[in-house]
Amino acid sequence: MNALLKTTIRRLPYLVLGGTLLVAGATAAVNKGDSKTETKPTPIKLVVDERPVTRDVRLGTSFSPIVKKVAPSVVKVTTSTRAKQASVQEMPGFDNPFFRRFFGEEFEQRQPRRQQNTPRQLGQGSGVIVTKDGYVLTNNHVVDEADEVKVVLLDGREFIGKVVGKDPKTDVAVLKIDGKDLPFIEMADSDKIEVGDIVLAVGNPFGIGQTVTMGMISATGRATLGLDYEDFIQTDAAINPGNSGGALVDADGRLIGINTAILSRSGGNQGIGFAIPMSLARDVMESLVADGHVTRGYLGVMIQDVTPSLAKEFNLKDQKGALIGDVVPKGPAEKAGLKSGDVVLEFNGKPVKDSRHFKLQVSRVKPNESVPVKVLRNGSAKAIEVTINELPGSEKIAKADTRNKEDGEVLKGIAVSDLDAQTRREFSIPNGVHGAIVTEVDGNSVAREAGLKPGDVIIEINRQPVKSAEDAVKLTESPKDKTTLLRVWSNGGSRYVVVDETNAG
Repeated sequence: MNALLKTTIRRLPYLVLGGTLLVAGATAAVNKGDSKTETKPTPIKLVVDERPVTRDVRLGTSFSPIVKKVAPSVVKVTTSTRAKQASVQEMPGFDNPFFRRFFGEEFEQRQPRRQQNTPRQLGQGSGVIVTKDGYVLTNNHVVDEADEVKVVLLDGREFIGKVVGKDPKTDVAVLKIDGKDLPFIEMADSDKIEVGDIVLAVGNPFGIGQTVTMGMISATGRATLGLDYEDFIQTDAAINPGNSGGALVDADGRLIGINTAILSRSGGNQGIGFAIPMSLARDVMESLVADGHVTRGYLGVMIQDVTPSLAKEFNLKDQKGALIGDVVPKGPAEKAGLKSGDVVLEFNGKPVKDSRHFKLQVSRVKPNESVPVKVLRNGSAKAIEVTINELPGSEKIAKADTRNKEDGEVLKGIAVSDLDAQTRREFSIPNGVHGAIVTEVDGNSVAREAGLKPGDVIIEINRQPVKSAEDAVKLTESPKDKTTLLRVWSNGGSRYVVVDETNAG
């Protein structure tokens, strides 16, 4: 890499990178009232058959026996929201910008207004009875903000549904209806499903009544809705508006997912539907019933995906795993011995596919539970035991950073300066962070494309610590090749960036 990195004392406005955040989750806010006066709820008892579905590669002539088994446990969920008052102008049209331009904002404020009730809002979706005493699984978006929830069974019985808890982070909600010996569905282990397995979707599309459609599992591990925790099952079984909260069952009639969303340009089914896997929905449900909120595990690391360039720099055979960019001081990871630069290959006995799946794996571990972690450190595998904590607050939501743009030049077109008291105050840089602060980035440079911005601190170059701007210049004077590994601090933590100048210019 050419020695084109220069030092400067120029100060520019701080631009936040917004890189990786802390692992591993968030807590759903559910008001349970005065905990001192409430008794601890009875743990929910779910019937789960963990055997994999029979795969005999034969398609029967009818699924009628399976539908008869499943249909009674799938319910219609109707919601209503009370009418609300809205302020309406007595003289319509006087809120036009034309009048405000000539008469001022006070003119509009002086216009007489009256209160008008907005129409009562009605909604509908689906749900699944999962226990004989009346616990019902559905989607958060089906019952969110509803003032009244009704659950209608296939045989026509109606119940008032009490919202036990909601988790917007996964779009799961739990209802409770007062009943005995209700028709409930048996669950399967959704971790054992495979692409190509036959599935049935049961729900209440468009409010026309219970409907069954057939398809197969098209993919697993999808992330499409922008939720904090996503691991959707994708299916081509027809799912339409109103199916939300309904059942996705396997060929044995066992519940493997909660139908949630579709990908469509028309608003109707186009063969791409998504369901929350029961492995995730079960964890959320049990936590909501037991605690009134979702309790998630917390590791205290900042993670990012392994890109092809990072895999090469860290001597990885493939892109699987999650790269630790930083470790939270005094957190569970630091106490266990995890370090920045470790690549997590296995967590709690299961392989780590990428940073998103790693985040999910951590969140599902109960607080104070010890789990084994396998990492790759400096080319060697290392086994570490980690005791997971409970996520301390919603401000520590985990999101993997996948925005690193490693293709291109990084240090060309950058100006750096030493860290001093003024720059630390200006950019809110802790005293424990040492390196060279980026003060200027050429807008047309590859460095800008890579995500570097003024206010970032370069703390390592090719795994060598950077203590000053002079260090940064020296470490770029005699490069072995045109590929450079940077460790950059920004937005409260550090991340790795690969700079490949091979095809620059």
